[in-house]
Amino acid sequence: MPKHRLDAQFALLAQCGPGKKKTDYYDTAITGFVLECRNSGGKSYYLRYQDEHGRQRQHKIAAYGDISFDKARKEAQRLRSEVVLGGDPAGKREEKRAVPTYATLAQQHLDHAKTYVRSYTTIRGYIENHITPRWGKLRLSEITQQDVAKWLAEKAGEGLAPATVEKIRVIFSRSFELALRWDMPGITKNPIKGIPRKPINNARERYLNAAETKRLMAACEASLNPQLKHIVGLLLLTGARLSELLHAQWRDVDLAKRQWLIPMSKTGKARHVPLSQPAIAILEAVPRFDKCPYVLPNPETKLPFVSIKHAWQTARDEAKLPGLRLHDLRHSAASAMVNAGIDLFAVGRVLGHADHKSTMRYSHLAHDTLLAAVEAGAKKMQLNRA
Repeated sequence: MPKHRLDAQFALLAQCGPGKKKTDYYDTAITGFVLECRNSGGKSYYLRYQDEHGRQRQHKIAAYGDISFDKARKEAQRLRSEVVLGGDPAGKREEKRAVPTYATLAQQHLDHAKTYVRSYTTIRGYIENHITPRWGKLRLSEITQQDVAKWLAEKAGEGLAPATVEKIRVIFSRSFELALRWDMPGITKNPIKGIPRKPINNARERYLNAAETKRLMAACEASLNPQLKHIVGLLLLTGARLSELLHAQWRDVDLAKRQWLIPMSKTGKARHVPLSQPAIAILEAVPRFDKCPYVLPNPETKLPFVSIKHAWQTARDEAKLPGLRLHDLRHSAASAMVNAGIDLFAVGRVLGHADHKSTMRYSHLAHDTLLAAVEAGAKKMQLNRA
């Protein structure tokens, strides 16, 4: 164990001893500061020390040539001071290396989501297209709230819809909640938690009137997709979501009791949708296919439609209703019920709203209905002033 007063000149000329794989030169000034010379010609600076348990530890400072000798010496002095004060530099480095990257957590998040989440494909899209490209190579302990908040602001500045940015925030936060539940190394808190959620007002109100509904149904009747008229008609009459209707199965439809069971909805709960007589008439008219469990399948595949976008846009444009979305049919169903005098609680139950706030967007329609009622009453009592 040769000892020398290490300096830049000595480090430059030092070599591995003859017949040895390596030779360690210990500095006489800084305890544990070592220059390791290997028979391959490589050299490295280390600090060797005993930890609080008496175990021999080694912390690599740098390879010779990567930093100057003066910087290596200053780092050795800093590390030695840390050891004297009870620190364990090598242990800290090992702990840091044990912390997984976000890419590792993301894969575990997706594996977990696949077992129970219906929107797995959506979650995977957000993680793979937005989150992992930015954070995948970083270790979890390196991801800070400040950096994430800045990144989300940049996402909004790129033109992403507020709802999309919020979805990214929620999924990213969910990853860290899972990491905490699984006790992953290096995680003591969720860095996304606490980032303010910006208010989102994406409630778009578009309701069809009677004339527009008539034009739309006529256009759907003429569609090359024979199921479109049934799909659009039932969306208007039930207020169901498109995905719920496209995956509806006959086993869940009870024509005698006039109800349709949706086993699993967006809210994660099953619900019964009452069926009006016009809705029953459509269901009785839809074609049935042998050994096909679906109510409105693609006639060619006997499976749920992957998309009806083209047929829908063609019918919508033919009906002169530019910009009308399929989801607007759900709003139209709700507005029709409210304008018919049905209270908001009942409307929310039909639509399957988990939060009453979702139904409150139709409150102004309820007000218009009530206003019409008091106006009719006042007219009946003939209390108008002369």
